[in-house]
Amino acid sequence: MEAQDALVDWRRDSLLYVAGADCFWAVISLCILLFSSSWFKIEPTVADSVKQCDEGDNISMKNRTFRKFCALLLASLTVFTVSCGIPLPGSEGSSEKGDDARESVAEGKSFAEAHDAFQTTLVREETDDSAIPEPPEGVFDLVEYSSKVGNLAAYVSSDPGDGQKHPLIIWVVGGWGNGIDDFPWTYPEWDNDQTGSAFWRSGVLTMYPSFRGGNGNPGKFEALFGEVDDIVSAYEYAASLPYVDPNRIYLGGHSTGGTRALLAAEYTDKFRAVFCFGAVDDIKYHNNSQFTFDTGKEEEYIMRSPIHWLEDIKTPTFLIEGRDGNGSNLERMRDATDNENLHCYVLEGADHFAPLAPITPLLAEKILADTGAESNISITQEELESAMAGEPEIPLPVMTEYEEEALGMTFSCPYLWVMEDISEDGSFSISFYSPYEGENVWDMSNMYLDIYGAYEGDFLQELSDSLAERGFEIQRSEINGYPMVDAIGMWEEPGEETFRNRIVMIQVADEYVGFTFYIHEDFGTDADELFQSIVDTIEFGGDSQPEGEETEEAE
Repeated sequence: MEAQDALVDWRRDSLLYVAGADCFWAVISLCILLFSSSWFKIEPTVADSVKQCDEGDNISMKNRTFRKFCALLLASLTVFTVSCGIPLPGSEGSSEKGDDARESVAEGKSFAEAHDAFQTTLVREETDDSAIPEPPEGVFDLVEYSSKVGNLAAYVSSDPGDGQKHPLIIWVVGGWGNGIDDFPWTYPEWDNDQTGSAFWRSGVLTMYPSFRGGNGNPGKFEALFGEVDDIVSAYEYAASLPYVDPNRIYLGGHSTGGTRALLAAEYTDKFRAVFCFGAVDDIKYHNNSQFTFDTGKEEEYIMRSPIHWLEDIKTPTFLIEGRDGNGSNLERMRDATDNENLHCYVLEGADHFAPLAPITPLLAEKILADTGAESNISITQEELESAMAGEPEIPLPVMTEYEEEALGMTFSCPYLWVMEDISEDGSFSISFYSPYEGENVWDMSNMYLDIYGAYEGDFLQELSDSLAERGFEIQRSEINGYPMVDAIGMWEEPGEETFRNRIVMIQVADEYVGFTFYIHEDFGTDADELFQSIVDTIEFGGDSQPEGEETEEAE
């Protein structure tokens, strides 16, 4: 449950990047607006007038009541904007106060120099001690990397064992937590894939660092300050690995992770290229309830806001975001500098999360092809739009081997699936399912493993006939020389929901081994490839009955 809770927190924090307790005032302001509109008895034509004003038409507002309405609307929107941590127009780090504060901090220094000389003031000591799940063997290693505050945990791709040096990307997830969980090998929806898994699935080694204060690490949450140092430390660790090419280490991140990555790009030129999804220009864009530093000091904001340090970027850095997300943030950064190393792409019709799943595979391809002495990665707006228009890809999950020793049987199933013994009355029955409820085939599929005892008659034939009567497609074949029935169809009980159902029944000597797969009909045939990938791994090395088990008779 700890891993599940941590994942929920991660997903929640990522989604609520502009929301918080302060938005209470937004509700109050909207109530004021509704009350005022009723009090002033606004005529129906007002809505049309507002629409025309928004479209830039020159409307003469002669109605005094309408003027009062507009004033109240503006006031309400102002309260909503400020309370949710969204900067007002003209306040995005360009105020006189902000400029003065930057000068007082920078004094002609680079971001790295100013950052190293600055002492942040934390007014709240925040940490997280959630446990770190063990990663899938052979896919990731759980390691520690040294930092300024001590050793920090990370997942890193396992050594491919081919004697070659490979490119690697450090991926920083969104949200304000500083820990890691099992998100690298989970499978969220196509329109919100923050896992960065497209990189390691494509052959790019991947490192997921935790930061100070997370997972019981030393230090405290510093809200985008000391975490920049931790990213640089993660680079040093990755560069020391014998199977990693130190000249081909990349950095990427999303949302808060994208802002952290952008700050790191301003701090160091160690990375070959940097990819930032949904970064903000000014940390004031975020809700201040997440801040652990002294919010009364403008200098604290300056040291955490990328827009003040864009000229310090010395490595190719790509900012990507949907128009309906933080698109305006990217445009302000684009307009604030002529640094040729900074490339900004705003995608129309997309939000804060939609670009991740379609575009990360494209970036992985770019990285694998980037083999010269210097990075030659280039990205066009057309390439990104083409990727966004592509069909969703459904990757297979990370698999792990399960063994039933008494039968000498092995098979593989999704690593994240929970195995639960549901045997009753001498039966042998095990249920496999995901601990999560995501809208995907891995989380919504169920599998049952049952072992039945001896049966008089031809059980496989009788099963085939029974399922055929229910409309199942039947195939007779073999696995390791053992006869098998493979049936696919729709299972529907009167008054109940309908499920796509696959039944694989294998006769092993005097016993029958059954694999039964279920997924709701809403997913159609999407899970067929997953089910097949499990069936393909079934192997037998023995023919004995499980010791100490009285298997139930086949019915």
